[in-house]
Amino acid sequence: MTLDEIIQARRSIRRYSPQPVEREKILACLEAARLAPSAENVQPWRFLVIDEPELKEKVARAAFSGIYATSRFAAGAPVLVLMMARLDLLANNLGRLVQGTQFYLLDLGIAGEHFVLKAEEQGLGTCWIGWFNLKAVRKVLDIPGKYRLVTMLSVGYAASRPTRPRARKELKDIAWFNRLGD
Repeated sequence: MTLDEIIQARRSIRRYSPQPVEREKILACLEAARLAPSAENVQPWRFLVIDEPELKEKVARAAFSGIYATSRFAAGAPVLVLMMARLDLLANNLGRLVQGTQFYLLDLGIAGEHFVLKAEEQGLGTCWIGWFNLKAVRKVLDIPGKYRLVTMLSVGYAASRPTRPRARKELKDIAWFNRLGD
């Protein structure tokens, strides 16, 4: 598949096959994420891959209960990938103070998108999960405070893939050259 085909085919998957995901495919996705650019080349991303079924179930129970139940579909994925940041004092704090931008979030977004595009290329489905109980997951996995847990990816083979085209704004409505449009 070309990059354009991968981008056009990629959908957020919310129903997964129970088929296990080969470790080699996860490693390929992690390698793609590792190569992502980052502010000042800090590379703040850290990934914790949960693919052991019993531990994944324990993490899912903690992550997707109560007000977070709308994300419970992710528990059906064979793999959960926690994306964390190891914050660098200068690049993250100075950038936030001077620019008002938390660059580590951009960095994790770029690395995460590298991951999901590589997953798509390999026939895997993914979904970004932002709505989950961060505190409960930190506790279950005993994640130290030096890591900021930011998001999670569910990963697996899709049980079904959305086929309807995603509604997208026209390019003329979101991009301009040299001066802002209406």
